[in-house]
Amino acid sequence: MELRTLASGSSGNCILLSHKGVHLLVDAGISCKRILSGLREAGADPAGLAGILITHEHSDHIAGLNTLTKRLGIPVYTSPGTARQLIRRMAWPAGLLHAAAPGEVFDIGPFQGVGFTTSHDAEESMGFSLSCEGRRAAVATDLGYVSQQVLEGVLGAHLLVCEANHDVELLRMGKYPYHLKRRILGEQGHLSNEAGAELALRCVEAGAHTVLLSHLSEENNTPALALGAAKAALAGHGDIRVAVSPRHELSPLYEV
Repeated sequence: MELRTLASGSSGNCILLSHKGVHLLVDAGISCKRILSGLREAGADPAGLAGILITHEHSDHIAGLNTLTKRLGIPVYTSPGTARQLIRRMAWPAGLLHAAAPGEVFDIGPFQGVGFTTSHDAEESMGFSLSCEGRRAAVATDLGYVSQQVLEGVLGAHLLVCEANHDVELLRMGKYPYHLKRRILGEQGHLSNEAGAELALRCVEAGAHTVLLSHLSEENNTPALALGAAKAALAGHGDIRVAVSPRHELSPLYEV
């Protein structure tokens, strides 16, 4: 499998996973135009899109979903709670929206997926573990803390897309209003650099070779701070690839 991010952060999130000309998207939080442009830049034919997985209903994860599904008729997979939110917001052709409860395994082309519950202020947010031919990638962003369900979902993955949303001191000293700081720091908010680094460490100890730090705050973090925290946590663990997903651009290609 090959993985790239098309966008990452509070302004929009979209991940591309590919295997032999078949592609999946995890989230569609940028415009349809930007998604199609990113696919072309990555050399991925939109006709090869087999499905879109949606972690939750916040706009930075579904902004381009309505237009993309209308144009291409791509099936969408998400939790039952998120499916209810999507039905309230969009009109869905019959058979296009698929609800899979956390822990329920589903197949999309050559990929096998399973969602796991995450703690976030959405109706039923999930992360995803995606496998193909013995390789596995896991996506764990938008979570206030690392629960046992998250650990069970990500441990054993070869590549981890891991949230590193904020530096705690930058957030506390920054311009955000108190209620927003409290939300981000709470158990339904986002992972700090240190919490994300700890999750990355657990995955590396279980065999992961690549960690992509994602969903960085533009106001309360920097790539250098996120990388510094992760590299400090992973010091002494061999040749582990650690990188930050770009906010607006296509990332390099990562082998899973």
